[in-house]
Amino acid sequence: MKKLFLIMCLVSMLAGIGYAQDEGARQDVNLSAMGVIQPYVEGNTAAPTNPPIQLKSTLGMGLYLGYRYQLTPNGAVEANYSYSHYTSKFTANSGGTFNARVYTGLQEATAAYVRTFPFKKFNPFIEGGGGILFFTPIGTKTTTYDTEQTEEPTVLFGGGIAYQLSPSWDLRVQYRGQIFNTPDYGISRYSTGRRYIMSQPAIGFAYHF
Repeated sequence: MKKLFLIMCLVSMLAGIGYAQDEGARQDVNLSAMGVIQPYVEGNTAAPTNPPIQLKSTLGMGLYLGYRYQLTPNGAVEANYSYSHYTSKFTANSGGTFNARVYTGLQEATAAYVRTFPFKKFNPFIEGGGGILFFTPIGTKTTTYDTEQTEEPTVLFGGGIAYQLSPSWDLRVQYRGQIFNTPDYGISRYSTGRRYIMSQPAIGFAYHF
């Protein structure tokens, strides 16, 4: 958690310096409710003698906080932080059956470039970037206790529409996708050896200043 606060503080400081150099620059902060949707995954573990692993995750919910700094009228850089939670279910049905559930707190620290295509009060946009995801087991609902926090690099992509409610506020609806290796929570037999796309639809409000 301290790492993420440090990242966000550094981004804010850099943005503040840029804003002081260019008073005409625009910034915005958005807060959105977010869903977390992950596909079913099946793959082999790192050790050839281990059985294939099936990974299925429940629907997750969370909050997404984004900060944008306008570089040009249609281009901006963005820093993102999100927190969500869901349950990962690991199963293996050959060579030693097991079932495990890991209740996960997922944190995101990413950055992206955003391109906007203004049209009256509608502002469609696309974005692309990357960063780090932090997967933290929450012990109260986790059925295996030798798990640990793991980090995975991620590629971020997406797009959406911002509808202008006033000069200072807009309603923002977007789809965010993240590509990364499935986490193993520090246990090699939980590794599927696969990469997948996590979908994060979000809706919320942005304040411009």
